Amino acid sequence: MPAVFAWRRRRGFFLWRFAGFLAFLVLIGGAGCAGVLWLLGQIQASQPLSPPLLLLVVAFGAVLAMALLNALRKLALPLGDLIDAAGRAEEGDFSARVPVRGPRELRALGRAFNSMLERLQQTTSQRRDLLADVTHELRTPLTIIQGNLEGMLDGIYPADESHLRPAIEEIRQLSRLIDDLRTLSLAESGSLELNREPTDLEVLAEEVASSFRPLAEAQGIELRVEMASDLPLLEIDPVRIREILVNLTANALHHTTRGGRVTIHAAREDVGGGATVAVQDNGEGIAAEELPLIFGRFYKSRDSGGSGLGLTIAKNLVAAHGGEIHAESAPGTGTTIRFTLPLRPT
Repeated sequence: MPAVFAWRRRRGFFLWRFAGFLAFLVLIGGAGCAGVLWLLGQIQASQPLSPPLLLLVVAFGAVLAMALLNALRKLALPLGDLIDAAGRAEEGDFSARVPVRGPRELRALGRAFNSMLERLQQTTSQRRDLLADVTHELRTPLTIIQGNLEGMLDGIYPADESHLRPAIEEIRQLSRLIDDLRTLSLAESGSLELNREPTDLEVLAEEVASSFRPLAEAQGIELRVEMASDLPLLEIDPVRIREILVNLTANALHHTTRGGRVTIHAAREDVGGGATVAVQDNGEGIAAEELPLIFGRFYKSRDSGGSGLGLTIAKNLVAAHGGEIHAESAPGTGTTIRFTLPLRPT
């Protein structure tokens, strides 16, 4: 987490500066007291102190003491805020924030500390949501598997293909969900290893289209590949980019009706020499209020199957390659999912 690392980096710097500032205060205070005592000694040795001079010396000492106390208060209040917030965070309350005040170093530390807590709060919320989503996704297939197996054990269902096949299909769905979650976890944590190699994007797109053509023909959908002639070889992981194209093509075919068209096309970018890839359909489209949600975990339209992780995985795989992905759609006009791939790692 960048905020945590930033806070750790600044912590040592701050402690050194803080120790130096305290030493400076002690030195100034000691020097001031010594100066006052020396002045009193000199004056006392020459002649007794007159009331006005004594009052002046006392006033000087009081001003010096107030200045020292004020400096310590400016440090003590922000440090107290940090201690209180750290205590709340230790108990799991990541909503705590500290006021950004005090000397420059303390303000920098406060901002880094707040950023760290904000990131921790977001991570905790995402983990909680993920757990709820995974629990929901597991419930249905496990219920089907349990129902079929218990029915066969109790003699209610015969152990035939019609009752075993649904259980096997649900087991396969669970296996795909686990694989998707593993890929997503690696991508989001930055631990996903990309095996980059020079790749012909047109060959990759044709392979994906060939694997889907029997399904497209059965559904009465035209599946086309349109690639620019000047596409360069890209330094990408072909397995991961194929996974992106498979997810996007499967989604497009699922939401396109008979007589429709799905197109995989790519063009060279003018700046940087990379490529812009798009999977476009003229199907049912996506409502405007749902469009910002489609790359979220477990997002599903009403009639879609699958795990609901395909677009989330695609987004993270594109980001791992250094590209960006976005969607354009309107109800009744179709959807275009477009992503960029740099020519080589940056």
